[in-house]
Amino acid sequence: MRRKFFFFSLVAVAMLLLSHQAANAQVGQLFGEVVMQQSDGTTVPVAGAVVDVYRTDLPGHFPTKTDKRGKFMFAGLPYVGTYVIAASAPNARPDVVGGARAGREVTYKLTLSPGDGKRLTETEAKSLGSAGNTTTGGPPAESAEDRKKREELMAKNAEIEAGNKKIEESNATVSRTFKMGNEALNAKKYDEAITLYSEGIAADPTHPGAPSLLTNKSVALRARAVERYNAAITSKDEAAKTSGMEAAKKDFKDAADAATKAVEMIKAQAAPTDPAAQQNYNTNKYFALAARAEAMRLVATKVDQTQAETGLTAFQEYIAVETAPDKKAKAQIDLAQMLLDAGLSDKAFVEFQKLLADNPENIDAMLGAGLALFQSGDKSKFQEAANYLQRFVDKAPETHKLKASAKDALDYLKSAENVKPQKTTTTGGRRRG
Repeated sequence: MRRKFFFFSLVAVAMLLLSHQAANAQVGQLFGEVVMQQSDGTTVPVAGAVVDVYRTDLPGHFPTKTDKRGKFMFAGLPYVGTYVIAASAPNARPDVVGGARAGREVTYKLTLSPGDGKRLTETEAKSLGSAGNTTTGGPPAESAEDRKKREELMAKNAEIEAGNKKIEESNATVSRTFKMGNEALNAKKYDEAITLYSEGIAADPTHPGAPSLLTNKSVALRARAVERYNAAITSKDEAAKTSGMEAAKKDFKDAADAATKAVEMIKAQAAPTDPAAQQNYNTNKYFALAARAEAMRLVATKVDQTQAETGLTAFQEYIAVETAPDKKAKAQIDLAQMLLDAGLSDKAFVEFQKLLADNPENIDAMLGAGLALFQSGDKSKFQEAANYLQRFVDKAPETHKLKASAKDALDYLKSAENVKPQKTTTTGGRRRG
């Protein structure tokens, strides 16, 4: 804090004629000692303790330090002023005396106790000093109750300050790791990105920015999992294939866990009313739901098919907030395909039917509906399966990666089941009873 000096000029010539003794009567000394409370109840002088004297009736700050005997003295302080004295030292809790006056020939004693070495600000010193006795001519006669209240207030202030410091540190860490993690993610340095996001989350798991870190960590884990999975299935080394596949599966599950936690944290937050904050909230929720849906799709199809129902819920929640028609349609296809890949052919067929109801010419939905009926193993559904598959083959370009598979399924139905496709004009591919 800046030191403030006040200068007074004598405006009346007659005042210069006052005696030296009369002039000195306007100022006086303020002195005292600083001691440290010991565990056995005794006290010892504190040398080099910082003593801050603040004037409470007017602006004024007068700092000094104690000598080797723990003594301090201020000479020439205005006699009419009222002061608060604060003492601090390394590894000590500060002490405050309020209501001090200069020129009263009173020794003000400040007793420190073991603590964190905090030096009180002017505001803190004045606030704590106001609890002391302000009677002119004597040191504050602080009662045990007042001292307890003062110490509780000091402890609370210290707690608040420590909390604020922790918040500042976590804010800095979250901001840094989010920025650097995103840079690493964009550069496809997935290990580095995951480490950075994890650092930010660990700094404060309850931080408002934690859901964003979790969402991006999920994306990084998912990307690394895909790399590991692809490397494993193409490896000719069986040991490398096995270890690589296990590592990929763990990443898929961890990606789903991270995104799920992000969604839960966002849902637990109260939706803000401020338009800007609300937009930010909705954006974070959107990306978290999208990340969870995609992670659950991979878990259900690559790791654990029993998670398909959880994946269904995840996709439904994401689709509900998706406003882009192309992304919504893709998500619906991904959802239906996930159910099909997980062996839930009946549920998959329902989802493919929804797509065909919206767009009867959706060739991927035609294929999916046909495969779902074929995969069910119910021969009563094979005719309808063949109809869907034939419509797909007729409409899909030769470059479609699954056209050959659809033809193979049709050939099987024709040769093994004696089922031949029928031309149908049913709108949206709806099943006939």
